[in-house]
Parts: sequence; C-alpha cells; structure tokens
Amino acid sequence: MIELKSKREIQLILGAGKILKKAFSVVKPMIVEGITTEALDRAAEKTILENGGEPAFKGYRGFPKSACISINEAVVHGIPGARRLKDGDIVSFDIGVKWNGFYADAARTWQVGMADPKKQALIRAAKGSFDAAMVAYQPGWRIGDISETIQRYVEERGFQLVRDYAGHGIGRQLHEDPQVPNYGKAGRGAKIEPGLVIAIEPMVTEGHYAVETLEDGWTVVTKDRKNASHYEDTVVFTESGLMNLTGDEVV
Repeated sequence: MIELKSKREIQLILGAGKILKKAFSVVKPMIVEGITTEALDRAAEKTILENGGEPAFKGYRGFPKSACISINEAVVHGIPGARRLKDGDIVSFDIGVKWNGFYADAARTWQVGMADPKKQALIRAAKGSFDAAMVAYQPGWRIGDISETIQRYVEERGFQLVRDYAGHGIGRQLHEDPQVPNYGKAGRGAKIEPGLVIAIEPMVTEGHYAVETLEDGWTVVTKDRKNASHYEDTVVFTESGLMNLTGDEVV
C-alpha cells in the first residue's frame, strides 16, 4: 500500500536528508588510498549521531554497520571492515538516516586516486540516468516511466542495470511501497501522485547485470566480477513538480 506524505512529513524526511548530506560531506574527502572501510563507516556514524539522527542501516535485518560500502565489482550491501582502499578503486557508499521518526536514503560512488576515464564513465552513467529521469519527469507519469528513462540512458552508453534490486518508497519505514525498478516500460506501475516519496537508485554494471551474494550473506557482486556503480537519492513529487530531498543542493 502506497502512503502519500503530508507537507509536515516531507519536511521531516528533508531533515533526515540534510543529516545524510553532512555525512557524505565528511566521508567524501576521506576516500583516499590506505583508509579502511571501517574508518569511513565510523566517520559517517559519528556525523549522523552528532546531528541528532540515527543510522538507519545499523541492525536493519541484522546488518552490522551504519553504511554499506561496496568496492569495484561489489554492487550493494558491502560490509565495512579492515579492507583498505587502493588507488583506482570504485567505492559505492550507501547510507540511511532516521530523524524524528522518518527516513532518508542515498548513495554515491567515488573513485580513489587519479580519475580513470573508463571508470568515470561508469560512475557518470549511474548519476546521469537518475538526472535524466528527473529532467524528463512529467505530471501523469507512472513508475515505469522513470524505469524506462533510466534504462534507456544507461544502455545507450553501453552499460547494464541490475535487475535483482530496485528503488523503493520511503518515509516512516526505510523500505515502503512502491518498488522502483531501474528497467521497465513507460506507462506501467503505480501512478506518481503529489506526496509520493521514493528512493531512486540506479545500479549500473560494466558487464552483464547478473549478480550473486557472497558468503557473508550481504555483499552483492557482479557474477562476471566487472565493476559496478550505484547512485541514489530520496525524491518527493509535489503539485508543482519534484524535489530532491538528499541532492547536492541540500545543505
């Protein structure tokens, strides 16, 4: 069941989004060779707590850390630990924040060290597909219109989209209806109405989109072990258009 959010609820999600963005601003400069993923996780958690939020992922379905940190062929749900970043690594950093009973969720992918054109193209494809869907949005759209726009953008650039995981509604719970696939057909799925808040999160692969979960029970990797990139923001649709609640303009 889809729950449309009131103006007050949207402001609370925005508050969670502002804390989330502060965590990104702390972590991003730390993405350097030699740092452990555990140190990145601790920094994000400390920032969230100091700003009055709660790490949404910690303990969620048993997940042990505050951030999902997925490197290179890892797509999502990587567990922070002793692994140290190496020059050239692709690092997908996914966090959620709960604030005053409401959630925001977002992810970014960065590269360690000197920019590699091939890896940067992969990273840009995930972010660019999200932006393309936001720019193209029209009143009357359904979820499938978002899905098709994302899929077309990514595939036109020679990459693929993970099928096994999707975006989602968000608000009082971290994951709510509707699901927001990153591939599909326009005109299908739930109708987008004012008050709908969703997390849109393209997961883009350099090779085939097939994935599998490692023995830790969490880390999802590409089956062909080629690189992946993840981008996510929490968005609300309103009478006048849409607003990105975790985007770069939120401070």
